[in-house]
Amino acid sequence: MPTNSVPESARAWRLQDAKAQFSALVDSALRGVPQHVTRRGKDAVVVVSAQDYAQMQRQCSSDQSAPASLVAHLLAIPKEATGVDRLTVEPRHIDFS
Repeated sequence: MPTNSVPESARAWRLQDAKAQFSALVDSALRGVPQHVTRRGKDAVVVVSAQDYAQMQRQCSSDQSAPASLVAHLLAIPKEATGVDRLTVEPRHIDFS
């Protein structure tokens, strides 16, 4: 029972069907075909093999660059965020008398 948001190569399972035929769902995922599971007609989860999941994790971690240091982050803040250069703004004089 494919749904519109599921690719042609994948199968969509209603949750109760996925429970009843879990072995078939796992076998299909192990063959490399993501198995979409719906709950109340809406996409809920996608079951993939452990190998595919590990590959996705490696891709995500290699796509992310190392976090910048605090100093580099602060130096990257735009100096003219409001159109006024913060470095040239003089404090105003306040008379407390």
